[in-house]
Amino acid sequence: MAPHEHPAGGARMARIGVQLMMLKEQVARSGPYAVLQRVREAGFRAVEVSQIPMTAENVAAMRRAREELGVEFGALSAGLGPGANDSLLDDHAKVVADARTLGAGLVRIAIMPRPAMASQEALLHFCRQAEEAAQRLADEGLVLCYHHHHVELARRGGVTVLDTILAEAPTLRLEVDVHWVQRGGKDPVRTLQAYAGRVDLVHLKDYRIGELAPEAFDADRAGDAAGFQRAFLDVVQFAEVGEGTLDWAAIVPAALDGGARYLFVEQDETYGRDPFDSLALSRDHLRELGFGDLF
Repeated sequence: MAPHEHPAGGARMARIGVQLMMLKEQVARSGPYAVLQRVREAGFRAVEVSQIPMTAENVAAMRRAREELGVEFGALSAGLGPGANDSLLDDHAKVVADARTLGAGLVRIAIMPRPAMASQEALLHFCRQAEEAAQRLADEGLVLCYHHHHVELARRGGVTVLDTILAEAPTLRLEVDVHWVQRGGKDPVRTLQAYAGRVDLVHLKDYRIGELAPEAFDADRAGDAAGFQRAFLDVVQFAEVGEGTLDWAAIVPAALDGGARYLFVEQDETYGRDPFDSLALSRDHLRELGFGDLF
């Protein structure tokens, strides 16, 4: 098998793309087509859509980008409660229609509803809803994935919340976010290996320890020990690929070996840097590591 070949897909290669959430402000200003044109010019073909209003106008612009620019829509987003994306409970037919219009075979839940974080009973209710939604989408030829954060790595009764979700919703597939894995105290490579065969999507986002902010030293000089401690503990940042501490030379192969179909560069916050500049840094680092054939 070729190094970057998708194990279950014959000659189909995995693809590195962009999570459009990074560019939602640009989309709001310029529209999807103009932004996707810049994404293509930056060397990316595939995108994952999240936190972009899926209005008829926006979907039409995305379809045009697919047809004219060759943009590949790897995954769309939906939820099981109020949020920034369409609801799988109330908008099932629309989610399916949008996926077909854009040629997307995967739908992903970006985050569990907040009530599901509060108790085991609420979590199990979410799992039942997620399983039902995954089965309904499967009947339409679509795959539903779950994107985790760090809170799913908390243990309840000796089992992580994430493992409970995957056990109680067996049709649900997984989107591993390696930054949130690291923030949750786990090793990204070992985590990808542990869930190999169930991971269709991966978020490529680095984990950076930032400098202490000036306010921390102001608090220290003022004798505010609690204020300094809060700043001391709050130094983890989202970072461009290669600008943090994660081992990308090991992470990307682990994702590919585990069967990932799309690896999306994502950065929740760029701290004043233009998101397209951040994407360029991530792209260049991944190319330097030898993953240029995945773009």
